[in-house]
Amino acid sequence: MNESITVVEKPLSVFETVYNIGFVRKLLILAALALLWEAYGRYINNELLFPTFTATITAFFHGVMSGVLPDRAWGSLRVLFIGYAIGIALAGVLTAVAMASRIGTDFLETMTSMFNPLPAIALLPLALIWFGLGTASLVFVLVHSVTWAIALNTHSGFLGVSKTLKMVGRNYGLAGPRFIWTILIPAAFPSILTGLKIGWAFAWRTLIAAELVFGVSSGSGGLGWFIFENKNMLDIPNVFAGLLTVIIIGLVVENLIFQTLEKRTIQRWGMHA
Repeated sequence: MNESITVVEKPLSVFETVYNIGFVRKLLILAALALLWEAYGRYINNELLFPTFTATITAFFHGVMSGVLPDRAWGSLRVLFIGYAIGIALAGVLTAVAMASRIGTDFLETMTSMFNPLPAIALLPLALIWFGLGTASLVFVLVHSVTWAIALNTHSGFLGVSKTLKMVGRNYGLAGPRFIWTILIPAAFPSILTGLKIGWAFAWRTLIAAELVFGVSSGSGGLGWFIFENKNMLDIPNVFAGLLTVIIIGLVVENLIFQTLEKRTIQRWGMHA
């Protein structure tokens, strides 16, 4: 005897509904870290060693309201955008050459093996000799930090595209740039996006490190130099405010720009990056 079974979906509680929102979970994690920061700062009770979260936030808002932190952040981001864009373009050229011939693939693999493990900041003294004291030196090391990660991931993604999918593209008469744009890029986009994320992280760390050492000489006056200046003046809450700004920019880029790009990729091509 067949009996029909009725499945009644249990409504989620308010807690479960809120907990299922990723943004809320991340905010809870950040709130917990802020509480730990405040507690440890009060336990140390020495702003020269470790200021409290409250003191850091106060310095941060003072820097924002005075316009100093936004100005320094834009100084860093402006240089970063230039180096990042050039690095993406160069990575695209290298990947296209690698896909065109075996010698191109050998060239990319050899160059990546040589330069990808080389810290970009180690090239800054040479960049200062070659390009002088200016933005060009910072852009040079940023291009180095971005290019190899993006080229390596893009090339790996292209090689991972199935032969069946490539044959479908050829059967439709696709070739050259149209084949790459229509077939290879959508199929390899998860790897490309990973390369973009890694390249961004490398570039951001490299830029701040370069400004910490040579920021004033290059005339960039970015966040790295803001941190270094305040360290010399023993204004440690402002040092932490500068570090907090670096972290906030990183969180915004990762959780707003890259996640938005990832979601649109899912909607358009039906794949998860």
